[in-house]
Amino acid sequence: MGRQNPEYEKAKKEAEAKEDEKLEEYGQMTLDHSRRHHNIHLLSIIGEVEGHENLSGNSKATKYDHVLPKLAEIEDNEEVEGLLVLLNTSGGDVDAGLAIAEMIASLSIPAVSLVLGGSHSIGVPLAVSSDYSFIVPTGTMMIHPVRMSGMVIGTAQTYEYFEMIQDRILSFVSAHSKIGYENLRRLMHNTKMLTRDLGTVLVGKEAVEAGLIDEVGGIREALRKLHSMIDAGH
Repeated sequence: MGRQNPEYEKAKKEAEAKEDEKLEEYGQMTLDHSRRHHNIHLLSIIGEVEGHENLSGNSKATKYDHVLPKLAEIEDNEEVEGLLVLLNTSGGDVDAGLAIAEMIASLSIPAVSLVLGGSHSIGVPLAVSSDYSFIVPTGTMMIHPVRMSGMVIGTAQTYEYFEMIQDRILSFVSAHSKIGYENLRRLMHNTKMLTRDLGTVLVGKEAVEAGLIDEVGGIREALRKLHSMIDAGH
């Protein structure tokens, strides 16, 4: 065998280092050596979705100001053929979460999501924003009314604002899944499941039966579906 080109080896190592850095800092990488020869971008939404305010340094967070530019780059990159979204999130900033969900939903390439540990609160619209969604058997989805931290002034305008935010979430989720608006609202305001709060927790196949998620499955099923969607031209 001949000797490898030193410049090629150097460039290869630099590219691998950049991918490792992206994965460590942003939870993102491109799967460009797949068995089906498709370039798939991997986006991890882990921990809490961070909005305009920074979370503490000890909190695991997905920063929307990192994710949005990357999604725009993906849309403009003709080499990326699909998006796989891995979710294990407790929720977070409503506006930031909806912004990411709207971006994913508007991509021209096929997108598949996979709920792993859980996709709670604003994680629900993120999970359904893809073209097809999976949840592992032990994965959970928590649907509950919008909560605000800090002091809230109890005026009619405040409650109307809360209703407006909830309507945005309900409308998005019902438009991107098989569950109807009113059924979703009933789950959100359920008083029988959570003793100290309103809402509903759905586990694995319950999320599928409710119409929120398309199918129970894991990474194998999610990648298989994404490859088939790319082969079919979306």
